[in-house]
Amino acid sequence: MSAQAELRAGDQDRDRIAERLRGAVGEGRITLDELTDRLDRVYAARTYGELEGLVADLPGIAAGDGRPEPANALLLFTRGTRAVRKAGRWTVPPRITLDCTWRTAVVDFRNANCPHREIDMTVRCDSMFGDVIIRVPVGWRVVADEVTSGGWIRHKRVHNTSPVPPDPDGVVLRLSGHIGGDIWVRFHRVAR
Repeated sequence: MSAQAELRAGDQDRDRIAERLRGAVGEGRITLDELTDRLDRVYAARTYGELEGLVADLPGIAAGDGRPEPANALLLFTRGTRAVRKAGRWTVPPRITLDCTWRTAVVDFRNANCPHREIDMTVRCDSMFGDVIIRVPVGWRVVADEVTSGGWIRHKRVHNTSPVPPDPDGVVLRLSGHIGGDIWVRFHRVAR
C-alpha cells in the first residue's frame, strides 16, 4: 500500500469517484445493484486507499490522481429518499439517463463544461410527484418531442419556453422518455 493510500480523502475525491461509478453503469461495466453498494461505501470512505479499492476493477481512474476520463454516458437516479441533483462544475457527456422515480430532480447545465453540440437525455419518472427541473444557458435549444406522459388529464407536461430564440450554433438538448410529473426547463443568462 502506497503512502498516498493512507492520506485522508475529501468530499471532492468522494464525489469524483461516485461520478466515475455512475459513468461505469452507463458504460455497462457494473450493474445498478453494484453501483448502490459501491456508492454507500464511497461516502463512508475515509482514505484514498478505500476509494481506490472501489474503482480498482475499472479502467481509467485512480482515487488520488487527476480527474477521471470523461464517460460517454451519465446515469442519475434516486436512492431512497435522496433527490437527484446535478449542478456546479461538471463535464457533460453526450448521453444522460435520469431516473427520478417519485422525487424531484434538478439537472443544472449553467456552470457545466459541455464539449458536445448535442446531448441526448432520457428521463424516467413515473410518479405524478416526480418533477424534473432542467437549468440551461440562454441560447440552448431544448427539444422534447419524444417525451410521453402518464395519461393524466393535462397534456402539456413539458414547460419549455425560451426568452430568446436559440443560438444557431448553441447546444441542443434532446429529451426523451416517460414522465408522470412535469419537466420545467429554465433558461438563465450565464456570465462567462
